[in-house]
Amino acid sequence: MTETITLVPGAVPLGHWRAIYRGAPAALDPACAPAVAGSAAAVARILARGEPVYGINTGFGKLASVRIDAADLATLQRNIVLSHAAGVGEPSPVPVVRLMLALKLASLAQGASGVQPASLDLLGAMLARDVIPVVPCQGSVGASGDLAPLAHMAAVMIGVGEADTPAGRRPAAAALAAAGLAPAILGPKEGLALLNGTQFSTANALAGLFEAEGLLRAALVVGALATDAARGSDAPFDPRIHALRRHRGQIETAAALRELMAGSGIRASHLTGDERVQDPYCLRCQPQVMGACLDLLRQAAELLATEANGVSDNPLIFPETDEALSGGNFHAEPVAFAADMIAMALCEIGSLSERRIAMLVDPALSGLPAFLTPKPGLNSGFMIPQVTAAALVSENKQRAMPASVDSIPTSANQEDHVSMAAHGARRLMPMAENAAAVVAIEALAAAQGCDFHASLTSSPALEAVRARLREKVPRLDDDRHFHPDIAAALALVRDGSLVAAVGEVPLPALG
Repeated sequence: MTETITLVPGAVPLGHWRAIYRGAPAALDPACAPAVAGSAAAVARILARGEPVYGINTGFGKLASVRIDAADLATLQRNIVLSHAAGVGEPSPVPVVRLMLALKLASLAQGASGVQPASLDLLGAMLARDVIPVVPCQGSVGASGDLAPLAHMAAVMIGVGEADTPAGRRPAAAALAAAGLAPAILGPKEGLALLNGTQFSTANALAGLFEAEGLLRAALVVGALATDAARGSDAPFDPRIHALRRHRGQIETAAALRELMAGSGIRASHLTGDERVQDPYCLRCQPQVMGACLDLLRQAAELLATEANGVSDNPLIFPETDEALSGGNFHAEPVAFAADMIAMALCEIGSLSERRIAMLVDPALSGLPAFLTPKPGLNSGFMIPQVTAAALVSENKQRAMPASVDSIPTSANQEDHVSMAAHGARRLMPMAENAAAVVAIEALAAAQGCDFHASLTSSPALEAVRARLREKVPRLDDDRHFHPDIAAALALVRDGSLVAAVGEVPLPALG
C-alpha cells in the first residue's frame, strides 16, 4: 500500500508533489489546525468592525466598491463560485486535478486565507476519498488567480457540477453523498479564498516538469544507444571537456553518457583506424544540449517548489493584527516563466532526438543501410517514422513560443496585466507526449542500427535496454505495420522501462 504523504504547509518537498501526481494519497499535518482556526476567527473579528473589506463584505474585481449587506454574505460567497465556474474545453486530467487539490489544501492550511476548518476538512476528505472535481481545462489567464478552474473545484464542494469518483463520473451532490460527505455552506471570504490562487497553473506546470524529468533521462539512454548504432565516439563525453565549461547539468549528462557506453564492444571496434574525425552535433553535443535542458528544468523546479509552498490568494489575513491586506500574490508570473522554461527544454529534447533519427536513416552520415532496412527500395524501413518525428518536433517548436510575454486585460481593465500561466503550463503535457513519441521512434531506430553490427555488442547497460525493447518489438527485416511498434516503444518510454533497464547506471534527476 502506498504511504500517505503528510502535507506540512509551507514545507512540502518537490518529491512529495511528484508522489501525489503519481497517485500517492495525501493528508494535512494536524499541527496546522490552530493557524487555520486563528485565521477564521480573525475574519469574524474584522467583519464585526463593520468596515468594508475586499472579499469579505464587498463585491469582487471591478465591483470591489459595492458594499454587501450582512444578510447577503453567504449568498455572496456562493455566487462567486457559481458565476466564476465558467471554464470550457476538455476536463483536466485527474492526476493534475488531484495535485491541484493538494496544492490548494496546503496553501489554505497556512492560516492566511480565512477559511473555516470545516471547509478545509471537506477539501481534504475529497482528496482522500477520490472525489475529484471535473475541471474544464480552459478559461484562466493566470491572474487574478486561476479563477474559472478553481471555481469548478469549489463548485463541487457546494454540491454543484460533476466529480470523478471510483464509481465513475457523477453529479457533485451524489458524489459527495456516496463518499459520506455533505456540501459546504461557505462563510465570509471562503469562496474567494478557494477561487483565488495559482494552483491550477502550478499543478499543470508541475505535471509537465515531472514528465520532462523522466523524458530527459530516457532521451539520454536512447541517445547513448544511437551513438553506438552510428559508431559514434565517446571522446566528446570526456570529463575534462565539461569541467572546463563548469555547467553542472553538462557535467552530469556527460558522465551519464560515459557510464551508459562503458564496456561497449561497438565503441571498442573503431577506437583506431576510423577515418571520421568528428561526429555530427546531435551525437557530439549531447552533454551541452541535454545538460542545458537539465539546468533549465532544475531552475523551473526551484520556482515551482517555492510557488507550491506559498499562499497565493487575496486578500490575505494576518490574525496577529486582525488585518486583511489586498495584494497580488495571485499573479502567476513565476509559474508562467517556469512553464516557458519547461517548454523550451521539452522542445530541445525532442529536437535533438529527431536529429539523431535523421542521421541514422541517412547512409551518408551513419554508414548504415538506407532507412535502416536490409532491402532499401523494396522496403521503406524508417523513412516515414523519421517524418513523423520531424512533424512532432515542429509542432513542439510552435508550442514552445513563450506564453508569459502575452497579456490581455480582463474584468473591465481592473486586471490589466495577466500572466497566461494556465495555458502556458497546460501545453506542457501535449508537448511531453510529442517528445516522448520522438524518443520512442529513436529507440527503435537505434536498436535497429545496432542490429546491423550483429557481430558486436554494445555496453551491458545498453544491451539491457535493447533486450527490453526487443521483448516488445522484433527487428525490422521487412516492412510491416509500423504504428504498433511505435506504440509499444512509446509505452516503454512512458512507464520508465527503458530507463529502469540500465540498472545501476546513475542518471541525473531534478534533485
